[in-house]
Amino acid sequence: MASGFSLKDQLFNREKVRYLAGLFALADTTFDGDAFEVRVMGRLPDLELKQRIAWIAEVLGEVLPGPLPEVAPVLLRALPLPLDASKTDDDFGDFIFAPLGEFVVAKGLEKHRDLALDLLGELTQRFSMEWAVRPFLNRWPDQVMARMMLWAGQDNYHLRRLASEGTRPRLPWGMAVGLELQDPLPLLDVLHSDPTRYVTRSVANHLNDITKKDPDLVLDRLALWRDRGVQDRKELDWMTSHALRGLIKAGHPKAMEMLGYDPQVELGAKIELKAEAVRIGEVLEFSCHLTAPQDLPVLVDYRLHFQRPNGKVSAKVFKLKQARLGAMGLTLTKRHPLKGNATTFTLVPGVHRIELMVNGRVRDEVSFELIE
Repeated sequence: MASGFSLKDQLFNREKVRYLAGLFALADTTFDGDAFEVRVMGRLPDLELKQRIAWIAEVLGEVLPGPLPEVAPVLLRALPLPLDASKTDDDFGDFIFAPLGEFVVAKGLEKHRDLALDLLGELTQRFSMEWAVRPFLNRWPDQVMARMMLWAGQDNYHLRRLASEGTRPRLPWGMAVGLELQDPLPLLDVLHSDPTRYVTRSVANHLNDITKKDPDLVLDRLALWRDRGVQDRKELDWMTSHALRGLIKAGHPKAMEMLGYDPQVELGAKIELKAEAVRIGEVLEFSCHLTAPQDLPVLVDYRLHFQRPNGKVSAKVFKLKQARLGAMGLTLTKRHPLKGNATTFTLVPGVHRIELMVNGRVRDEVSFELIE
């Protein structure tokens, strides 16, 4: 990411606020777009991203103070055309419409549930309402789950995705929901066969969330879907791999087996370092050689154990190669940068360890000295 880049400023700025104000001014001649812009921009630069969403929603509530049934027509008239429903992926929408979801939550959560859900259904076709729907799930779980089952059968794939994404157990930036892990599975049973990658990626991410607490629930469901055979096999294989990525990094044996890798297979493995000491800011170079008595698929990862400032050690798994190991063996090389100026992870001098993992099992390991 380039130095000085600000996601919050890219997504929520004066130009975006002016655009939103213009839409409402066209929808309602009494809406003072200039005053709205001045009010929002008075605080916006000092706020973080999610605070900006809440603040724009709050100001919109001040300018449109009536109850939801009264202001809903204005909201609907202000919306631009829906996102292109003929696409199949990468069409999340414009973040400037996220505050409209919070506006609907504030005005509709308690007294106007059904109207609010109707509006979220319209809004999600301009920007995903996965965060805004979650307060309704907590307040009205049965009614919202019934609505989501209807959304799962809609022609517009943004509505279908909302049924999966909105019920995720560990939705990034989203409030926690009180659903049991198995509660959304009937939705996923419908959505796993979706023809759009935008939806199936959400299903896979939803399953990956579940694996953090109940791996077997996910493995059993994926096996059930494979037996049913209603999704294209290539797409289901991709979903399976994406859903199990957390388990694969952890070397979960049943997840490995589901992807076709035998964690118990006997093979030879050797890892070799180019240098036993590496300076912070330089590159760790190593090679590994694998041998086996028969041809077989292998998933090769490596796990680095880092020294931490508090004296503890933390480990991180990195992907290396998916391949077939034949009679000639397999040799792999890797250059791993050890950046000294990373903002998210500080390197500490000392003895570090690298482990070679094949099909989820550690096959060899070696230590090296990280120096300043």
